Amino acid sequence: MFEAEINAISARIQARLVAIRRDIHAHPELGLTEIRTGNLVAEMLEELGIEVTKGVGETGVVGLLRGAMPGKTILLRADMDCLAMTELNEMHYKSQHEGLMHACGHDSHTTWLLGTAMILSELKDKIKGNVKFVFQPAEEGQGGADRMIKDGVLENPKVDFALGAHVWPSIEAGKIGLKYGSMMAAPDMFTIKIFGKGGHGAEPHNCIDPIAMGCQVYMSLQTIVSRRVNPIEPVVLTVSVFKAGSAHNVIPDHVEMVGTVRSLTPEMRKFVPETMDALIKGIVESNGGHYEFDYKPYYPPVINADAGIDVVKAATEAILGKENVEMLRTPTMGGEDFSYFLEKVPGAFFVVGTRNEAKGIVQPLHNPRFNIDEDILHKAAAVMAESAMVYLYQ
Repeated sequence: MFEAEINAISARIQARLVAIRRDIHAHPELGLTEIRTGNLVAEMLEELGIEVTKGVGETGVVGLLRGAMPGKTILLRADMDCLAMTELNEMHYKSQHEGLMHACGHDSHTTWLLGTAMILSELKDKIKGNVKFVFQPAEEGQGGADRMIKDGVLENPKVDFALGAHVWPSIEAGKIGLKYGSMMAAPDMFTIKIFGKGGHGAEPHNCIDPIAMGCQVYMSLQTIVSRRVNPIEPVVLTVSVFKAGSAHNVIPDHVEMVGTVRSLTPEMRKFVPETMDALIKGIVESNGGHYEFDYKPYYPPVINADAGIDVVKAATEAILGKENVEMLRTPTMGGEDFSYFLEKVPGAFFVVGTRNEAKGIVQPLHNPRFNIDEDILHKAAAVMAESAMVYLYQ
């Protein structure tokens, strides 16, 4: 649609995008503390003549670009927070904050959305409708998307469509990964506490052994995925913590298990905890114990609208060529809180390949040596800008 102009602008701003990304990378901030990053974003948006609102969802920033012609409103989102981990890369722009690192690529997401704002601000006279640039805090576990929605980010003007993207180190740099339907899982957490009756290890008949009950519960939970769920439906149930006892000759009075459930549909997200509770109840109560089951739903699954993927596919083909569209065959069991936006409005979440073996850029997300191929920055910005125009002209 506007690929020639968008590609020309994106190529022109690439060096600036690299500098922005390196600056953000060197100054990582945890969720809900993204003050410096938010101020940097707000200043750049204001320089572009974009209306800016700060403090949305605590530390989020929203830029509103009103087009020259009336139309719909599209939301474009990037997350800004980092991870609490120490960077092991050695480059001049490595993290300057001990114990903090942009190991999940949010510095890149923020940068390419700023690039998209640069591109679309130059095309303002050709925009039909509005573009909301949403710079979100606290994706890493604190639900920044939900905070921003509750703070009204989908209103004034009302958002009709939403797009987001993430760096993806398993895909070749410069390719765009697309997935129709369920793309990422709901990363829920659970805690199980089983209470029995403690006592001397030499007198088990006078005790109600919570370890024995816990072992039965653990093994039974494994049958939910293997025997209660359709084998072609991806579900993960992992017990990652099992704590009990403190001495070799003492039967404790309780055990604790902690773990995660990953599911891709609302129906399975409801089925698994209900089934878990029934199994735990049967085992524990039949053995004379009692239990507490705390199931904490985190982010919903990321479920793309077909129309959303169609928009990004058309834009990618126009900007990068059909050869750089990679249709993903399977979803990932990782989670992403962009799902909150997709629960409210149609849209899509896609991934931007950053793997470049020749440059040694092969580390996975959340790795202390994670880095990106910076050549993707202007390409991602261009794809996002073209996607916005494709949608607004529909």
